[in-house]
Amino acid sequence: MASRRSLVRRAVALATAATAAVVLAACGSSSDSSSSSPAPARSGHDTGATHASGTASQGSHDPQDVSFAQGMIPHHRQAVAMADLAASRAKSPQVKDLAATIKQAQDPEINTMSGWLEAWGEKVPGDSKSSMPGMDGMDGMPGMDRSASPMPGMMSDQDMGKLKGLSGDAFDKAFLRMMISHHQGAIEMAETEQSRGAYGPAKAMAKSIVTSQSAEITEMNKMLGKQ
Repeated sequence: MASRRSLVRRAVALATAATAAVVLAACGSSSDSSSSSPAPARSGHDTGATHASGTASQGSHDPQDVSFAQGMIPHHRQAVAMADLAASRAKSPQVKDLAATIKQAQDPEINTMSGWLEAWGEKVPGDSKSSMPGMDGMDGMPGMDRSASPMPGMMSDQDMGKLKGLSGDAFDKAFLRMMISHHQGAIEMAETEQSRGAYGPAKAMAKSIVTSQSAEITEMNKMLGKQ
């Protein structure tokens, strides 16, 4: 009788072990299939995020993209220099607010475009220093004449000197008129980039410039009493 009970216990133990083995094998198979399955493909937005931070890959741009960045950087710098003058010379709170908005928008774009040029192995304007803020780094660039407007909408040294000597209502009017012209030049440059450029982030920035600066021109015209 004892011998029979012993045999039964052994049979139960073997059955339990066999069941456990089957369960473990199934789990192992599920785990293996999960670990061996291919990882999800990375979205193309990963590359875009890299570009947005100011870097760019070789071969993804054309000469127009380089020209756009090299021209828009000093163009933006001059707008920022004009905006800096408004902080202490403007009388109208609306003019001061607009100037702050312009600086807040264009400073980061300067950094982004500088990153593109560095990644492309191209010259970043602004390495040299000059007496007029916003005009540095423009000497030696094609078509750059510091005695006159070197590109669409750019103020000459004389224009900037005149603006620097104004304050109050006189400054406000001169600032608005000059900035309207400056924005119109930037829009012209941005539209060229939109039609001829190849680098996606540069074309996207150009589109943003056209949209935002067109709206600011409308706002500035209203400040000047123009409808």
